[in-house]
Amino acid sequence: MNNINSNWKSGIGAEALLLLAAIVWGFAFVAQKAGMDNIGPMAYNGIRFLLGSICLLPLIYIFDNKEKKSDDNLPSNKKLWKAGLISGTVLFLASSMQQIGVVYTTAGNAGFITSFYVILVPVFGLLLKQKVNTQTWIGAIVAIIGLYFLSVSETLTFVLGDILVFGSAFIWAVQVILAGYYAIRVNVIKLAAIQFALTGIISLVISFFTETYGLQNIWDAIIPILYGGIMSVGLAFTIQLIAQKKAHPTHAAIILSTESVFAAIGGWLLLNEELTTVETMGAALMFAGVILSQLKRNKKISI
Repeated sequence: MNNINSNWKSGIGAEALLLLAAIVWGFAFVAQKAGMDNIGPMAYNGIRFLLGSICLLPLIYIFDNKEKKSDDNLPSNKKLWKAGLISGTVLFLASSMQQIGVVYTTAGNAGFITSFYVILVPVFGLLLKQKVNTQTWIGAIVAIIGLYFLSVSETLTFVLGDILVFGSAFIWAVQVILAGYYAIRVNVIKLAAIQFALTGIISLVISFFTETYGLQNIWDAIIPILYGGIMSVGLAFTIQLIAQKKAHPTHAAIILSTESVFAAIGGWLLLNEELTTVETMGAALMFAGVILSQLKRNKKISI
C-alpha cells in the first residue's frame, strides 16, 4: 500500500513538473515574439540556446561522478557526440523555422500550431511499424480543421508565419522521436547540452552573415533572451527529462500540449494579442484534437 501511495504521489509530482514546463514554454512564445523587436531570429536562437547549454553544465558536473560509479557500461563518447550531432541538427531546423515564423504571426497562434507535433509523433510512428488507433486519426482531422480556422486570413489565404510554424511542428515531431530513441542509449542531460550548443553555434554563424545587430540590440532584448535561455531551454527541458521518468506517457503528452493555452494567455496579457471569433474556434478545435488523439492511448495505467 505504501508503495502504491508513493508511486501515486511521485506521479502527481511529475505531472505538476510537466505543467510547470508547459507554462514556461507557453510564455516562451511571448519571449520569442518580444525578442524580435531588437534582434533577428537567428541571433535570438543562437544566444538563448548557448545560454541554455551553459545552464546544464552544473547538472552534468554534479551527476557525472555519480553516474560513473553506478554504471560500468557507459556509452562511448563517440555515440554521444553522434547523437548530439543528429538531434542537434534537427533541433536547429525546428527551432529556426519556428522562430522565423513567430516574426510573422502571434505568440498564441504559434503555440497552438506547434502543439500539432503531439499528434504527428504517433503518426510518424507508422514508419517504425507502430500502430496508430482510430482516435488519433480523428484527433488529427479535428486539429487540421482547427488549424485552418486559426491560420486563414480574412482574404482566405494562409499567413506566412503560421505556415512556417506548421512546418516546424513536423520537425519537432522528428526531434521528439529522436529524443525517445537516444534517451535509453546516452546520457540525456549531456545530449541536451550538446544539441543546445550545436543549435546555438549554427544559429549565430548564420546570423553573422544574414543579420545586423550590435551589443545594444542584445542588451535591449536581454529579458526575452534570459527567459528563453535559462527558463525555456535550460530549466523546462531539464524538468521534462526528470518528470517523464515518472509521469504516464499519455498524461505527459496532454499536459505538455497545454503550452498552447499558456502561449495564448501570455500573448493576451503581455503583448495585447487577441483572437478573433474564428481564430478562437480554430484554437479550440486544435486543442481538442490534440487531447482527443491522446485520451485512449496506453489504456493500462500503472499505479
